[in-house]
Amino acid sequence: MREESYKPIADYAVIGNLRTAALVGTDGSIDWCCFPYLDRTSVFAALLDTRRGGRFRVSTPGAGRGMQWYVENTNVLKTEFSDATGTLVVTDLMPLLGDIEGRAGSLAPPELYRILTCVRGSVETTVEWSPRFEYARGTTQISRIPDGWFATDGRDDMTLFGLAEAEVVEEEGGHTLRATLPMRAGERHVLIARWGTEDLTYVPERAGMLEARTVKAWRTWARRCEPVRAGEWAGSLLPLLIRSTLVLKLLTNAATGAIAAAPTTSLPEDIGGVRNWDYRFAWIRDSAMTAQALIVLGHKAEAVDLLDWMERVSAMYAREEQELRIMYGIHGWSDLREEELPHFEGYRGSSPVRIGNDAAAQMQLEIYGELLNTAYELARRGFGLSGQEKGFLGRIADEACTLWREPDHGIWEVRSERRHYVYSKVMLWTALDRAVHLADEYGLLGDGERWARNAAAIRRQVLEQGYDAERGAFVQFYGSRDLDAANLRIPLLEFLPPDDERVAGTIERTMDELMENGLVYRYRTDDGLPGEEGAFGLCTFWLIDVLALSGRVGEARSLFERMVDRANHVGLYPEQFDPETDEFLGNFPQAFTHIGLINSALYLAYAEGRAVPEHALIGTPEHRAALEERRPGRMSL
Repeated sequence: MREESYKPIADYAVIGNLRTAALVGTDGSIDWCCFPYLDRTSVFAALLDTRRGGRFRVSTPGAGRGMQWYVENTNVLKTEFSDATGTLVVTDLMPLLGDIEGRAGSLAPPELYRILTCVRGSVETTVEWSPRFEYARGTTQISRIPDGWFATDGRDDMTLFGLAEAEVVEEEGGHTLRATLPMRAGERHVLIARWGTEDLTYVPERAGMLEARTVKAWRTWARRCEPVRAGEWAGSLLPLLIRSTLVLKLLTNAATGAIAAAPTTSLPEDIGGVRNWDYRFAWIRDSAMTAQALIVLGHKAEAVDLLDWMERVSAMYAREEQELRIMYGIHGWSDLREEELPHFEGYRGSSPVRIGNDAAAQMQLEIYGELLNTAYELARRGFGLSGQEKGFLGRIADEACTLWREPDHGIWEVRSERRHYVYSKVMLWTALDRAVHLADEYGLLGDGERWARNAAAIRRQVLEQGYDAERGAFVQFYGSRDLDAANLRIPLLEFLPPDDERVAGTIERTMDELMENGLVYRYRTDDGLPGEEGAFGLCTFWLIDVLALSGRVGEARSLFERMVDRANHVGLYPEQFDPETDEFLGNFPQAFTHIGLINSALYLAYAEGRAVPEHALIGTPEHRAALEERRPGRMSL
């Protein structure tokens, strides 16, 4: 394993077309891409094995790390390589045409466009193209075709156009194509990598039109972030907030409305360790949090599509007598069995590399709260729930009443026995609390009295068994004395107000025991797996939120600014960080962390007295007062 041949995770940007995505390094190498969807097999996977995985690299000799930026308010990427002789700019995009608000309104051929422009002097552009299909489990053959090149492993095919002359060499895993393109100032060259063989045309003149239409599609969508643009509360954060919304949208599947947690698999939580998971699926938890973040930024259609998708998927599997699962494939598959790829060495030697995720079969009860909270966020903004959606949500609330006494695996998918996790119980309370409010105010049909009784019973149990008075904090699970950063959300969900002494104690103990260098770990208990993990980006943002709501605004602001500074050169965040070095860890870019940034910006702006163009944020006195007025005694013991 040649560790030096792997770039830092922070050196990547992402492009996509609402079907799949690709990671583009600052050295001009596309080191990760699955076609035609992000949960299908990889065609470029040098990210996970620099020798065997395959890549599509465009650069200049000896250039090393280029400058990289996005075309404003888009997911179209520019990388610039410059030396004494000249400057090359590479524009990377996946064509995306039409209206991308919601689903089913866009067109996206399975293509990668790499538009090369010499903007100064002269450059010698080098190209390396080494598709490795099916996670490099086959052998790639590359041959000449009219106007381009054809790659296949005997089952999957890909073409490359734009290179008249190239050399095909034999390397590990099959053929690799290499070429050199001398270019002078003003010259432009278009490379098109296309999945399959349905389209064998090469019309480089269309590149400018496709780039313009792709830019327009992303910008039109981004302009709908009206709550962000409407006031000055975002200030200098506006570009970073819009970048986060663009990342969340990029992880949304245009056909189904499902939202993936991340576009990658097996980027390690601990370099050299075994905590390497596949995140290219739609978690109910992650998807709902993503939808909620998009709602507050003016993109209700994505949240509506998510609820529609969940209703369809749950109805389909209900006919097969399957319970609601914690995650599905982005096209609704429930069979996500985990498999290891022993021929891949893993990012910087972090093995095993995994595809699929056995956590799909776990019981995680917090998903009920996330779904009903999403519906509540929509309803209070004037979205009328359909009859089907109301029926689905009513069934979800009924299931919460049935299941709340059961142990589960918890939000963090620990691979040990089920326990009575405090956060899971709080989220079940959230599900029933929101269901009661939806019934009272928005016409959700069901046994509201049963929901209210069970919500009260859950609350009593959590306060009796989930709080350790000696420690002065809520614990990870009943009978435990350990902490869990998920419990920071207790006031954010309005289970208790932020000024409650039990909340204050939980914040203090979390900062004492789970925080390091301004970053928060999820927990520090035995979870059934060897090795360690990094600090969690989303948990750090949760701490910022509760500090802001608790009146500790200066501390919240300080932690927030440090998190803003941790974004990479194009505004992207990973799942986790090494607290000692700030190195990125885990799958990337991670929806969770971008969600956290958006929410913390809102809560901090509110706490600092700036006008937030939003409905009263959940957890604020204004929101609690409004609910208490309509439902007296809601938060009483």
